[in-house]
Amino acid sequence: MCGRFELKTNFEKLPEVLKQDFPDGLEKKYQVQNLIRPSDPILTIKNEGKIKTTFMSWGFISPWAKDPFDKKRPRPFNARSETVDEKKLFYGSWKHRRCLIPASGFFEKKFLIRKENYETFWLGGIWSKWSSADGAEIESCCVLTTEPNELIKPLHHRMPVVVPNGYEEKWTKQVKDNNELKGLLPIMMGWSAEGWVLEQVNKKTAVQMNLF
Repeated sequence: MCGRFELKTNFEKLPEVLKQDFPDGLEKKYQVQNLIRPSDPILTIKNEGKIKTTFMSWGFISPWAKDPFDKKRPRPFNARSETVDEKKLFYGSWKHRRCLIPASGFFEKKFLIRKENYETFWLGGIWSKWSSADGAEIESCCVLTTEPNELIKPLHHRMPVVVPNGYEEKWTKQVKDNNELKGLLPIMMGWSAEGWVLEQVNKKTAVQMNLF
């Protein structure tokens, strides 16, 4: 499960791929984020012919939703990687619209899970584009999850998919057939706990973040 994460990386130290094609003014407006929740706008990279940096709403909006703001309809912020190719809601995005979300850590219970060296990493996700009759568009996404490793298992039965550096192009590009999709499966099978740490969050901060 990934319902809270942070991006405390300064702009200068963000992965270079994020700075190849980004929104005008991002360099000046960018701010580190100590807590990112579902429904927040989040920085992502997508690929529609080339890798591009953009913002999306965290919480998957169905492309055929009549009202994207209907609070009675769920907006999943996670999707199980094992069944993403079986769900009508997710399959089209899994095949054509995968994204990467930069993070410096994610929260589970009263712990921050991060790299020992504080390196920024990629959360693997899928995204969707909702369009209105008058042409307005909303892009939204969710984080894929997988079986927990030994570090996360004591905290939760799921953990986010973390895509290794160097796989940005392979993960985000559109695929031609199911065989190419199968090539992504090893990336989603889980990641080693080596090089990662659990950092306990103090009680006051945990309450403020609703991490219980």
